[in-house]
Amino acid sequence: MRHTSKLAGTFLIGALFAVGCGPSELELKAQKDLKDQQDANAKLKAQNDDLSKKLAEATAAADRFKAWGTGTQDEKEALQKKLAELEKAKAASEAREAMFRNLAEKLRSMVDAGQIKVTVRNGRMLLVLPNDILFDSGKVEVKQEGKAAIGNVAKVLAGMADRHFLVAGHTDNVPIKTHKFRSNWELSTQRAVEVTRLLVEGGMKPSQLGAAGYADFDPAASNDTPDGQKQNRRIEIVVEPNLSELPSLEGLGAKPAGK
Repeated sequence: MRHTSKLAGTFLIGALFAVGCGPSELELKAQKDLKDQQDANAKLKAQNDDLSKKLAEATAAADRFKAWGTGTQDEKEALQKKLAELEKAKAASEAREAMFRNLAEKLRSMVDAGQIKVTVRNGRMLLVLPNDILFDSGKVEVKQEGKAAIGNVAKVLAGMADRHFLVAGHTDNVPIKTHKFRSNWELSTQRAVEVTRLLVEGGMKPSQLGAAGYADFDPAASNDTPDGQKQNRRIEIVVEPNLSELPSLEGLGAKPAGK
C-alpha cells in the first residue's frame, strides 16, 4: 500500500512538473503567428512559381513564332504584350515577396514576443497588433506596452518612404454603447486614429498614413468563441500596393470597334 502511495505521489509530482514546463499562452500565440507568417510566405512563393511557369510558356511560344515564322502579326503583337505583362507581374510579385520577408525579419523579435503578426489576408499584406497589448476594454488610450510596440513598428516602416499604409481598427461583435462611443464604428475608428498618431510621433510621415474603422464587419476569425473574438479585436496596418504593382487598366471601358 505504501509502495502504491509512493508511486502515485511520484507520478503526480512528475505530471505537475510537466504541466509547469509547458509552453505559455504567449509562447503558443507566438508559435501560431510564426506559422501564419510562414504560410503567407509560402503562398507568395507559390504565386511567384506560377508566374514563372506562365512566363516560361509565353517565352517558349514567342520563340516558336520567331523560329518558324508562323502566326499573324496581330498574334505576334498580342503574345509580345502578354509576355511584357507577365514579366512586369513577376517582377512585382518577387518584390512583394522580398518586402514580406524583409518586414518579417526586421520585426522578428516582436513576432517572437507575440506582439505582432506579419501575414497576408485577402491579398493584402498586414501587420497585425493584438488588442491586448494596445487597449483596455472599451478604451482608446494606448497602454505603455502598446506605445513601445508601436514605436518599434514606426522605426521599421519609416524606412519605407515609397509606401503608404492604412491603419485599420477592428472589434469583436459585442456591441458598445457609451456616452463617448455610440457603436463599434466609433470605437474602432478612434483606436485607429490613436495608433496613427503614435506612428507619426515615432517618425513616420503623416502623408504615408491613413486611418479607418471597420467595427466588427471584417472579422479575421469566427465570433462564436472567446478565442475568435479575441483575434478579431485588433489593429491592422495594411501595406498599400504601389500603382506600379496593380494590373493595368489600359483599355478598360473602351468601346469595341464598330459599336
